Amino acid sequence: MGQAGMAEAAVRYLRSARTPAPERVEALPRPELRCVGADERAPLDPAEFRRVLGNFATGVAVITAPPTTTADSPAGFACQSFTSLSLDPPLVAFMVGRTSTTWPRIARAGVFCVNVLAAHQAELCSAFAVSGADKFAGVAYDAAPVSGSPRLSGAVAWIDCAIHAVHTGGDHLIVVGRVDALGTAADDPDPEGPLLFHRGRFARLSD
Repeated sequence: MGQAGMAEAAVRYLRSARTPAPERVEALPRPELRCVGADERAPLDPAEFRRVLGNFATGVAVITAPPTTTADSPAGFACQSFTSLSLDPPLVAFMVGRTSTTWPRIARAGVFCVNVLAAHQAELCSAFAVSGADKFAGVAYDAAPVSGSPRLSGAVAWIDCAIHAVHTGGDHLIVVGRVDALGTAADDPDPEGPLLFHRGRFARLSD
């Protein structure tokens, strides 16, 4: 058998040994979502829902964004619902209420920085939880390297992001961010750890 015949035989063998393509898996239908009507009883008592879910301790962050015009000021709000989402590509997510007056400003900017607060920054967190105030008055910060969003001094970590996607989630929006840069307070010789929120109160890690 010549080289051409051997090559043809090899091709026939490889074709016969090829693993069959897997059957296509159809995606499940999306569930129908709707708000509870004004004349309907909510399936769960909101106060009880909040009480039970409050047993899950979370970290505390401040989400910031740069001004979009020269006459504008930076935007920011306190956030408990921040989480890592994906390693490849690097994605994070946070949830924000649909009625938030800060979110539209972050959406217009298209970028944001997550500032993971340190244990001593409970007062700073409370300041960013107030609506309508000048939240950046007296607050030390510099610009995150990629987005230019405020990077708060003293935070234990920062994550600089661009908005990747926004999804609906009941009375909140789920904002997915693509991470462009990040870092920690590695120059602190005695890091105090992050600020926590548990059962309606601020807390900190204890050894």
